[in-house]
Amino acid sequence: MAAPIPREVVTYHGREKPGTIIVSTGERRLYYVLGDGRALRYGVGVGRPGFEWAGVHHVTNKREWPGWTPPRQMLQRRPDLPRHMDGGMDNPLGARAIYIGGTLYRIHGSNEPDTIGHAVSSGCIRMTNGDVVDLYSRVHVGAKVVVTR
Repeated sequence: MAAPIPREVVTYHGREKPGTIIVSTGERRLYYVLGDGRALRYGVGVGRPGFEWAGVHHVTNKREWPGWTPPRQMLQRRPDLPRHMDGGMDNPLGARAIYIGGTLYRIHGSNEPDTIGHAVSSGCIRMTNGDVVDLYSRVHVGAKVVVTR
């Protein structure tokens, strides 16, 4: 399945070093800094109104086909959610998850590709499964993550 917003190499003139992830929630784009004045740009889904956030953190973990345990805050809002889901195609975290330390949030795949480019999540950064697999292969634990509003 083609990504609703195709990833592409773009010009990057910022100060961040290669390997940095920059999420522009206003643009609904994620940039992976390649170096030499270039970045890889992906379409993403971001937090809906009331769930926006910004900050500088680091990748603390990566998982393939991760299980999902909704955080307490989410279960309070949505008591109908399962307490845990094993990884797989029906899991809302999709094919890969990149954990953003110091937050409840992840950059993860989605089994709802039509949400990419929209503000629909509870704060996590959603990507198509194909795009998150690509980013996962590039990013390392410890990488800097900059989220802007």
